[in-house]
Amino acid sequence: MEYRRLGKSGLKVSEFSFGSWVTFGKQVDGGDAKSLMTAAYDAGINFFDNAEGYEQGNSEKLMGDALKDLGWGRDSYIVSSKVFWGGSKPTQKGLSRKHVTDACNAALKRLQVDYLDLYFCHRPDVDTPIEETVRAMDALITQGKILYWGTSEWTAQQLTEAWGVARAYGLTPPTMEQPQYNILERRKVEGDFLPLYDLFGLGTTIWSPLASGLLTGKYNDGIPADSRLNLPGYEWLKEQWTSEAGKAKLDKIRALARLAGEIGISITHLALLWCLRNPHVSTVILGASRQSQLVDNLAALAHKDRLTPDVLERIEEIMDNRPAPPQRF
Repeated sequence: MEYRRLGKSGLKVSEFSFGSWVTFGKQVDGGDAKSLMTAAYDAGINFFDNAEGYEQGNSEKLMGDALKDLGWGRDSYIVSSKVFWGGSKPTQKGLSRKHVTDACNAALKRLQVDYLDLYFCHRPDVDTPIEETVRAMDALITQGKILYWGTSEWTAQQLTEAWGVARAYGLTPPTMEQPQYNILERRKVEGDFLPLYDLFGLGTTIWSPLASGLLTGKYNDGIPADSRLNLPGYEWLKEQWTSEAGKAKLDKIRALARLAGEIGISITHLALLWCLRNPHVSTVILGASRQSQLVDNLAALAHKDRLTPDVLERIEEIMDNRPAPPQRF
């Protein structure tokens, strides 16, 4: 395991990290959560990702119980939460100062920690001025409840506004963004955000490197009954990949699988290593419902040399989806 700076900050995050979305509280119980986190930690993973919206807080409760039982030194790992979807009442959602503060305090209790290393705005909130959110995050940093704050799935324009507000009023700007990034989804990380890495020192903690399992090849011959795409509440994800556009992407995934076989690795390893090749990726968040999945994903690190310049070019030829560089005025 190697470690990368989170943007321009001094915080070193493991190149692979471990997240609980979909799994903790839905596919994974307390005992399995502890086993998965132990396997991750023993392999060198130091960042564990969570959110208030994951299974209505139950994901954080499971992770918190595991952290308490495992008894790791608090200075040896990084844990996050995200704020946006806390409940149905108006004060339980969004990025108002009230909800940002309440959600932080609730996450601390569920995770059973004194502070969050990373705290993300899980989505942009069109009903709350960005200045209000920036001030709320800065206050939590001043109180010692969070160390770094960031965003998830914000636009480059929204990030630029947040930075402008922070610099204008002497507040702490966002350190990181958590966008979706994989061979199929590249526009934000490789296009929209390109000016922000140097301008703001933006770090990225990317999610869905395997495109919700599509890039494991397990959907190449149909959708297995026990897969994520058949879970209750994820019908939107199933529809996305059974559409005509989704079927066309599956044809490309089959071609990637053939290429992976030619170079002696799985398509899963090819997809994960492809994400790591991007120097603007601070960490790749892995998800797993079984320890065997996690161990297999981690094994990709032994094959970094397989993604030669020639192989990367063949991937580009198959995908034909390289984003255009952002326009400069």
